[in-house]
Amino acid sequence: MDKELIRVEDLEIRYETDDGIVYALNGVSLHVEEGETLGLVGETGAGKTTLAKGILRLIPSPPGKVVGGKVMYDGKDLLQLSDTEMHKIRGNAISMVFQDPMTSLNPVMTVGDQIAEVISVHNPGLSKEEVRERVIAILAKVGISSDRIDEFPHQFSGGMKQRVIIAIALACNPKLLLADEPTTALDVTIQAQVLDMIQNLKKELGTAMILISHDLGVVAQTCDRVAIIYAGRIVETGNLHDIYHNPQHPYTLGLLESIPSLTKNVKRLNPIKGLMPDPTDLPPGCPFAPRCNHATAKCSEAVPELREIEPGHFSRCIRTFSEGERK
Repeated sequence: MDKELIRVEDLEIRYETDDGIVYALNGVSLHVEEGETLGLVGETGAGKTTLAKGILRLIPSPPGKVVGGKVMYDGKDLLQLSDTEMHKIRGNAISMVFQDPMTSLNPVMTVGDQIAEVISVHNPGLSKEEVRERVIAILAKVGISSDRIDEFPHQFSGGMKQRVIIAIALACNPKLLLADEPTTALDVTIQAQVLDMIQNLKKELGTAMILISHDLGVVAQTCDRVAIIYAGRIVETGNLHDIYHNPQHPYTLGLLESIPSLTKNVKRLNPIKGLMPDPTDLPPGCPFAPRCNHATAKCSEAVPELREIEPGHFSRCIRTFSEGERK
């Protein structure tokens, strides 16, 4: 993991609605190296899915609009490519697994045809027999037998549908997989199976991944680095040790304190007070300040810069927290 695969620079995305302008992403920057898994963590509405769709240029327009930034992949800015050029990248070099397997599949097409469609689009020279052979092979990789290739989505359970979605995403051996909460709609035991399968396929194919999640437990098991997003901004980023053992942003501290502990005897959890700010009316300065136990008047003056606390560990807070303060 020493070669950069993709870099997002100062990405800004707005949704212009009748109720006002939604400031969904406000200058997000991150990078992913080849073969690496980056966990993107934040509450609902923080901008996680918007970021993934922004990378693939799937933001619906209207109301969505990319107003600034770059998405650099293979020496090119994806935001500047033509629709034809992006069509060659989506599903081929960069794929996405969407949140809900129940609504991501076409109910009137067999699962085999839906996988075959992706392979055929990006490999027009293949015969029908060769495409079908590839479909059977990718189904086998996700644990689905070949005799189910001509069945329809309603004949599959939720966990099996998610396996089909992953098969579609990995059909062309992409270099980057965007996994948008791939286990949210599944029960706990199926979640573990799907995550193990994704991990094994990632290793086998050498695919990098951005795993979008609100579950810090899943991220700890799966990811190499973590980026914490709040109100459309990355507020902290670092490796697993940095985030879980030396968190520096109060929002990260709050997320970790909201997790039940197996070693501490406490009567109740310590959730973050309040709610995330309305994205149409963000507060001045640090957007987390209204919910922060450590906020001062200075926090409302300007949005803090993302500064390096230690090599590779960045935090968007004017303070640096010692171990005693974190406790």
